[in-house]
Amino acid sequence: MAPLYIVLLVGLISLSSPHNPFGSAATTPNGDTLAAGQALAVGDKLVSRNGKFALGFFRFRQSLAAIGKSTDENTTISSPGWYLGIWFDKIPVCTPVWIANRERPIAESELKATRLKISTDGDLVVAILHNHTRIKSIFWTTNGTIANRTRSSSVVLMNTGNLAVLPKAPSNGVPLWQSFDYPADVGLPSAKIGWDKVIRLNRFGISKKSLIDPSFGSYSIHVDTDGALRLTSRISPYVVYWSWPPGKLAQLVQVLDGLMDSDPRTKGLLTPRYQENDQEVYFSYNKTDESASVFVEIGISGQLKLNVWSRAKESWETVYAQPSDFCSAYAVCGPFTVCNGNSGPLFCDCMETFSRKSSRDWDLGDRTGGCARNTPLDCIGSNKSKTSSTDVFHPISRVTLPYDEQRIEDAATQTDCAEACLNDCSCTAYSYENSKCSVWHGELLNVNLDDGIGISSQDVLYLRLAARDFQSLRENNKRIPRVIIGASIVSFGFLMLMVLLMVWIGNRFKWFSVPIHGIQNSGGIVAFRYTDLGRATKNFSEMLGSGGFGSVFKGVLSQTTTIAVKRLDGARQGEKQFRAEVSSIGLIQHINLVKLIGFCCEGDKRLLVYEHMPNGSLDAHLFKGDAIILNWSTRYQIAIGVARGLCYLHQSCRECIIHCDIKPENILLDASFVPKIADFGMAAFVGREFSRVLTTFRGTVGYLAPEWLSGVAITPKVDVYSFGMVLLEIISGKRNTPEVCSKSSYDAAYFPVQAISKLHEGDLQSLVDPQLHGDFDLEEAERVCKVAFWCIQDNECDRPTMGEVVRVLEGLQELNMPPMPRLLAAITERSDSV
Repeated sequence: MAPLYIVLLVGLISLSSPHNPFGSAATTPNGDTLAAGQALAVGDKLVSRNGKFALGFFRFRQSLAAIGKSTDENTTISSPGWYLGIWFDKIPVCTPVWIANRERPIAESELKATRLKISTDGDLVVAILHNHTRIKSIFWTTNGTIANRTRSSSVVLMNTGNLAVLPKAPSNGVPLWQSFDYPADVGLPSAKIGWDKVIRLNRFGISKKSLIDPSFGSYSIHVDTDGALRLTSRISPYVVYWSWPPGKLAQLVQVLDGLMDSDPRTKGLLTPRYQENDQEVYFSYNKTDESASVFVEIGISGQLKLNVWSRAKESWETVYAQPSDFCSAYAVCGPFTVCNGNSGPLFCDCMETFSRKSSRDWDLGDRTGGCARNTPLDCIGSNKSKTSSTDVFHPISRVTLPYDEQRIEDAATQTDCAEACLNDCSCTAYSYENSKCSVWHGELLNVNLDDGIGISSQDVLYLRLAARDFQSLRENNKRIPRVIIGASIVSFGFLMLMVLLMVWIGNRFKWFSVPIHGIQNSGGIVAFRYTDLGRATKNFSEMLGSGGFGSVFKGVLSQTTTIAVKRLDGARQGEKQFRAEVSSIGLIQHINLVKLIGFCCEGDKRLLVYEHMPNGSLDAHLFKGDAIILNWSTRYQIAIGVARGLCYLHQSCRECIIHCDIKPENILLDASFVPKIADFGMAAFVGREFSRVLTTFRGTVGYLAPEWLSGVAITPKVDVYSFGMVLLEIISGKRNTPEVCSKSSYDAAYFPVQAISKLHEGDLQSLVDPQLHGDFDLEEAERVCKVAFWCIQDNECDRPTMGEVVRVLEGLQELNMPPMPRLLAAITERSDSV
């Protein structure tokens, strides 16, 4: 998410503290404590002893200039009522961190007589007082949640920002009640999210409604009793849209430790913590620098964000966000919208011929109201009888299909599917793909645009429109050049030139046209018939391997050319990989990239035809005992070849191509052991400015760069990181991460930790694969080790480009000794402390 957008969501909130209409009464509290018998009025405030936090009455104010609605920075919009809350007292961009009366604001007319006090029965209340003493109307109360309530207790605003009710008599230091047990949308350092199993207290956060409305919003964060951290939609049907699985929060702590240390804004500042025992299960974090200001929030849009105050910029900066894709949160844009996670701050847009229900809510960050039709549907009838309608369907291409689909089993054709929807007045859209008919009733939620990078979908949603709106849409489109129409419907275009060339070259084959990203010409690839490939592979009888997307079979063309045919499984996922591979590897040729000979696209059948690699994949030779052991010279040439292939993808193609899944399984070896990078099913086109965000994880655990978890823009440096991990496996002949484990014995045996230490000690002999029996070039081995550890630095700016890697491996450029990557340092320290 762009930093400016985060500032708009989080930072540009201001508070108003009016003059106290009662003056300085004797019952006005001083300092950080509200004693029994005292009352806090509007204009008064408690301030923590360290001066960091304040408690008082305020109202939200939002600058219209900040949301683009005014050029005057002094023009603001305010919340309809007032609230009792806690905020950072020394920060000019004032940000509330806890609010008592979220669901019941105090009206201006009620403000004069409203106080915070301890009631006679020991509860903390925000109420209208009659004659300054008797409670008349309550806005908020602890309502009996205080243990051992007593009239002689006091309220203290702690240095941590925690509001605590304490007994007058000395105790064990445990508050009778504390605001940390009832968080709002913000978690401060030392606060807990999770369960107190003894008293069945569930500490969870709920997002606020908008920038000026702190009432309960659409999303929540909680730790379940099973130990899973979950982000959940509060909009029915309460979808869990992001989670960290049960029993794995300790691993999340380890990941976050490394991420915090890898960012200069948080290095040494924060320490995540997870605790699970018979009494409680919770997640929290501590802060080591008391002068720093930091908080975690569940944002209006449903993202969990870590924000750090920048003194230099005088603004909040988001260091970490999950999920990284804005569009992942359930119904974040509301009904009848399309969400695009890579479109800057304007993520949400109404479907065509729909308009925003409330532009004001959208401007203030609350888009859950979505959009409404400009013209009602024309439909007479009921769900149980045939209807009469002049409505028509408008296609929305390359989007993820909405939630809550219903299948129509007896729709044999797309026409049948469309008629089934048209004959039901409540049906608002349909989709027909691979002979499967799906329809939707009522509001359409979570329609996300295929951005060509993070979200990949080739589905078409047929939206039901009133005939008048459809006619208007067609008339407007006539004024737009057809080339622009094609570009607006499909982000990278259908580029019909490829289709025409393919038909001209292969007109004797049965060709089914499909939209393929970015292809300007055929590049010599051939469109095969399914029957021809079946014959070439002897009916797919000799399997070479299999993976998540399908299986690979050996075949022969014209009795001379040996081929490998990848048959993609799974209608949607297979289709995604099919398009990704043809649109990337089909465009280019390089000695270190596997050659795509052709493809087949008939009905729901998707096959890719490659040159055959007789020596299989690199992983077989490194990790399996029955394969040929690669000597050092071959390993070194494989390292150089893979580096050259990646350099070509990153720097020499018309568009920069990020492979996103570099690992030994995706490096194939020809008859001479020349390496060929394969499997471009996760590849992404990012242009030359690398300003777009890959919104979903791609790749394989053990080869993923840290930025995949941080929610920042992804660059070619993720391939550099993966290449570095592969280099370590080429050196050692064993897996870096055989399995996920948190025990110290595993940490100590983690090869990258051993390797960096041995490199610094000059002990390369113990790092090289023992199967080589010491037969290797010491200078080359040291060079590969240095390259590997520069490649896996936590900060992508510290990693070399693949062009620099090639020059170093070829001996044309020198590298200094690499520092210990912070993630590895964290593992090493944890191992030493066990």
